[in-house]
Amino acid sequence: MKKILIIIWILVGSWIGWWIGGKVGIMSAYLLSVVGAAAGLYFGKKFMTNFME
Repeated sequence: MKKILIIIWILVGSWIGWWIGGKVGIMSAYLLSVVGAAAGLYFGKKFMTNFME
């Protein structure tokens, strides 16, 4: 269950990055999507350790 929730955090972070970067161009969308996925991974793990254990 924890891994599924972390994957959801990663997907949401990636989607937000793509949405923001898509307003500039395709490469910006890709790069911000990667940054958003990394941020989603970080905050997902932080959320899981603080609130789910």
